[in-house]
Amino acid sequence: MKKHLLAVAVTALAAGSAFAQATDTLAKIKASGAVTLGVRESSGLSYTLGNGKFVGFHTEMGEIVLADIQKQLGLPKLEVKYQPVTSQNRIPLVTNGTVDLECGSTTNNAARQKDVAFAVTTYVEEVRTAVKASSGITSIKDLNGKTIATTTGTTSVQTLRKHERAGGIDFKEVFGKDHADSFLMLETGRADAFVMDGSILAANISKSKNPADYKIVGEVLNVEPIACMLRKDDAGFKKAVDDSIKRQIADGSLAKLYDKWFMQPVPPTNTKIGLPLSDATKAAWASPNDKPMEDYAKK
Repeated sequence: MKKHLLAVAVTALAAGSAFAQATDTLAKIKASGAVTLGVRESSGLSYTLGNGKFVGFHTEMGEIVLADIQKQLGLPKLEVKYQPVTSQNRIPLVTNGTVDLECGSTTNNAARQKDVAFAVTTYVEEVRTAVKASSGITSIKDLNGKTIATTTGTTSVQTLRKHERAGGIDFKEVFGKDHADSFLMLETGRADAFVMDGSILAANISKSKNPADYKIVGEVLNVEPIACMLRKDDAGFKKAVDDSIKRQIADGSLAKLYDKWFMQPVPPTNTKIGLPLSDATKAAWASPNDKPMEDYAKK
């Protein structure tokens, strides 16, 4: 009987520990000596060079965050696992525990905050339109009757629909499975324009065969705060992530990282994306916060 009670107690303790780790990422990391970083394959802030190598502004920033957490936990070694995510699966992979910290190119908005938490904003994105330089398209009004590519599961879909209603513009939408696929639609003539985050557009143009064949045009369609994503109700982990980002802002290392990935030649083609640090991103760094996109719209 005592053995049975002991077994029940041990089982309950193990279950309780597992539950605690599910909502305490720092405990999970310390116990396992490993962490999973969610990354993108073709974003402007996070992308792959192939063979399991992931790079980019947000990827490297996320790696620095995890190195700071390793020091905080006193771990002699921390195994960082890289999990590619897409616009469609990134939130489920965070909520189900597959990914501990997602540092791709995710917009912080009110709807997503119901399911996940966000670190402080590290990049403020402007949604723009990429076209072929020879297209004659210069504004959103010129998109009437055109075919527009965007990426499944992104907020640009809502932005497009909003502008379609507001301006009485009629266009056909086609959806790429990821950003590279969406840009390929523009490249091959299956779409007349690609509407997406400016950094993603600039990065895809810079990596194309003939970057001069494309340009980013028209109005800023939306302003969106981009941030790393983590599980809800995990105050300790969020504080650790936020503290690292704030440290990187304060000591100037985040600005140097931005310069490295947006103003200097970057792999694989060693071309410059050429996207200077915007006033909106500077303002977000000056007053670190995790406000959703809707708060930006009110300003």
